[in-house]
Amino acid sequence: MESAARIAVARPRVESAAVPWYLLTMLIGSTSIVIGVLWDLSWHMTIGRDTFWTPPHVAVYFGGVLAGLSCGALALKTTFAGTQEERAVAVRFWGFRAPLGAWVAIWGALAMLVSAPFDNWWHNAYGLDIDKFTPPHALLSLGILTIQLGALFIALSIQNRATADSARKLGIAHMYGAGILLVMLIPIHIMEPNRRHTGSFYELMAAYLPIMLVAVARSSRVRWAATIASASYMLIVASMVWILPLFPAHARLGPILNHVSRMMAPEFPLLLVFPALAVDFFIQRKEGKRAGWLDAVLIGITFLLVFLLVHWYTAELLLSPAARNWFFGKYRYTLYFSPPPTELNYRLYGMDPLTPVRFVKALLWAVASTRVGLWFGQWMAGVRR
Repeated sequence: MESAARIAVARPRVESAAVPWYLLTMLIGSTSIVIGVLWDLSWHMTIGRDTFWTPPHVAVYFGGVLAGLSCGALALKTTFAGTQEERAVAVRFWGFRAPLGAWVAIWGALAMLVSAPFDNWWHNAYGLDIDKFTPPHALLSLGILTIQLGALFIALSIQNRATADSARKLGIAHMYGAGILLVMLIPIHIMEPNRRHTGSFYELMAAYLPIMLVAVARSSRVRWAATIASASYMLIVASMVWILPLFPAHARLGPILNHVSRMMAPEFPLLLVFPALAVDFFIQRKEGKRAGWLDAVLIGITFLLVFLLVHWYTAELLLSPAARNWFFGKYRYTLYFSPPPTELNYRLYGMDPLTPVRFVKALLWAVASTRVGLWFGQWMAGVRR
């Protein structure tokens, strides 16, 4: 019986190209979460934290509850009414059976639900918006990332067990899940164009972005996977940049130093599709072949050079009058609790320049990050449960 179960895991078993209901609900829940997070950032910049039950908070926790309930229902169905094949590709926990990604997402949903009353108590005890990095915020962020990782693992397991004909649509679900995860992994304040001539910006981006992009490209059965995942990330963030300022709003929490009349837009997304194209180009040349340190050096260096060239010059564009419009979202620059904008807001930060030494450090980070991404992507390509 154990041998049969292992054979069932090893062989492709997904014959239909349709995205399963539980994966679809998890992706919908994850989308609701990231929209709520970006909306909540805009709410804090425009209105302030007036109550716990704001629409952005509802969107965030709705997504967490939806993901948790769908994974819980999947665990019950697999345990008590699952087919032999479904049970063979499930992970057993406390007597229940479900895919690995479902257990990961259930843990994340529980962490999110615990963080909600904890966060409300924290604000009542220590004040509103006293600090972004409070323990309840950290627990909430961890829960959100865990839910998105769970959705990514479920999409991977289904894609990896799919036949060649059905792998494309299922692979797109995997790439969209990766795009949602990128939204959460790239901090909004890091995307400020003022930072894009500093050494710390490129060191930080080189340290972890290649891990995600290379792993997605290496594990996907669809071509140009990193590019599609990056485009998903850009579309989600850009949509909020374009939509939020269409709605009127005003501050409700003092001190009000800058009067705003509409929802503030988040920062314009990083142009990740360009370095992602370079990643995909190299990864596709290694399709079906073992990748090592030489490949990590080539991919890492190319990633950093393309990323630097694109963002070095677009920084100047985003800080110029040409970007002070609806498309780039830079026409209302400061927060309600910041003084009205001056020309200093539209200048590059002078400290921490990108020196040759900092550039070499960023190159080393990019190579190491790419090597981790190649290893992690190879592991992701083997996920079956």
